[in-house]
Amino acid sequence: MFSFFKKKPPSGAPAATPATVASTAADAAGVAATPGERPRGALDWLNADVGELLFGKRPDEAVAPADTTSATATSPIETAPPSPPAAIAVDGEPEGERSGWLAKLKSGLQRTGSTIASAFVAAEINEELYEDLEVALLQSDAGADATIYLLDQLQARVTRSHVRDAAAARRLLATIVEELLLPLERPLVIGEHTPTVIMVVGVNGAGKTTSIGKLARHLLDSQQDVLLAAADTFRAAAREQLLAWAERAGTADATSAAPPSGRIEIVSQQGGDPAGVTYDAVVAGKSRGSDVVLVDTAGRLATQIHLMEELKKIKRVIAKAEPGAPHEVLLVIDGNTGQNALAQVQAFDEALGLTGLIITKLDGTARGGVLAAIALWSRSRARPLPVYFVGVGEKLADLETFRAREFAAALVG
Repeated sequence: MFSFFKKKPPSGAPAATPATVASTAADAAGVAATPGERPRGALDWLNADVGELLFGKRPDEAVAPADTTSATATSPIETAPPSPPAAIAVDGEPEGERSGWLAKLKSGLQRTGSTIASAFVAAEINEELYEDLEVALLQSDAGADATIYLLDQLQARVTRSHVRDAAAARRLLATIVEELLLPLERPLVIGEHTPTVIMVVGVNGAGKTTSIGKLARHLLDSQQDVLLAAADTFRAAAREQLLAWAERAGTADATSAAPPSGRIEIVSQQGGDPAGVTYDAVVAGKSRGSDVVLVDTAGRLATQIHLMEELKKIKRVIAKAEPGAPHEVLLVIDGNTGQNALAQVQAFDEALGLTGLIITKLDGTARGGVLAAIALWSRSRARPLPVYFVGVGEKLADLETFRAREFAAALVG
């Protein structure tokens, strides 16, 4: 596994001193609270890798105690020496491994790619070709506006370049799609704030918790200490699902001979107040020196105003626990939802001010063209809304950084 993040040191803060991650109960128990924070109890270890920490009341309001479960490596891991001031970016997997992932993406978008590609087979550059492309793009969920934009651009460039070959026109279309998607290609920045607080939202069934587990693994591979906030407190087995992903992310798998070098913990409270759990997690992340706090929220339909208000409350509570946070608000979108995905982006952005997207489930019937519609809409924002990751399966390695050229090639076929 390789890192996918630009990491910057906190502005104006000295470099952190290398430390050793404890892996035993004796090392982890009995940590004293700092002034102004709630006292912390001893770890009640369930086994060598998983423990539970009970908190008391929060200073500003009484909430039921939240428990913290940690999954760490079975041996002490010394963190890497402090990074130099310059930003560090390791963009994606090595090309050999990346090509394997790209094959999965092309397979997932095969339905769209083959439909668009078939319009160019034995075709002449005429109105019939553009009509066939219009149908193919609409069937790919690109939507009316993006379809018109892409066809207008293609016709203009074909005319300007005097293109007469259908294969050359197809390559032009791939380039146009790539240029449209390119502003969405930006790496997730980790390290400007400690901890970096990331709030993850989305509708029911979009794959939020699964994506959080995969994202946590990438962070751990980048030597980041991660704390998960299980703020989806009322869904049955939501806590257990997140815990399972935390344990899975914190252990070695087929793609890695050794466990990742970061530490992962979880703060949860079954049936409690989501905002209260989130507050506890951010405070715990600050006191323990976590690099990243990932907040898993309950699935919310954008049309359910009262439920969207709960997400706004969580965001406000995060800001109270850590001024300036959340530093990222990520929306997870099911790639199979078609044009409804654009409506979700618009609604969640209006309510929460999104900073990035994760597109999931591009491994089945997903058409993928809606990303062109999102990119076209994104031009109306002060800043383009980046797509940080795309997912093509259930494995930890099936979440990869978004690259416009790869996606355009898979989409056009």
